[in-house]
Amino acid sequence: MSDILTDESWIRYAIRLAQRAEENGEVPVGAVLIKNEKVIAEGWNAVIETNDPSAHAEILVIRKAGKVLENYRLIDTTLYVTLEPCVMCMGAISQARVKRLVFGAFDEKRGCVCNALNLSDTPFLNHRIDWQGGILEETCSQLLKDFFAVRRQKNSGRFK
Repeated sequence: MSDILTDESWIRYAIRLAQRAEENGEVPVGAVLIKNEKVIAEGWNAVIETNDPSAHAEILVIRKAGKVLENYRLIDTTLYVTLEPCVMCMGAISQARVKRLVFGAFDEKRGCVCNALNLSDTPFLNHRIDWQGGILEETCSQLLKDFFAVRRQKNSGRFK
């Protein structure tokens, strides 16, 4: 079992990746996949840049990791992400057989680890994912809040 300091350091790494997404005008979510304490793949949201609605940070990381490991099963890996994954990402995380998921901010509306849905331990999926949420939650949440506040401010003058 990983300790909280290790989890925090990897979430900090994911936060730096989320900031890269924000620099590109994307929703600031970053993710990094670790195996044996080494980075296998990293990524950030790129849906606008790629014109691909599936280009969430988690999906991009899973795709890269499969190529690096030359396997579609990401056995004995830990995925660190700044935001609780959505239904699409949780499906991919389960299919990839990621062992452990650690995330920062909870997503009460769309999060599918333990909020809108609980896909980490659902009976119809044959893989159970160990997870820990709320690591550096305030920092991860604030990154998203600030991003959307700026977005709303920019868009408020559109319809005057």
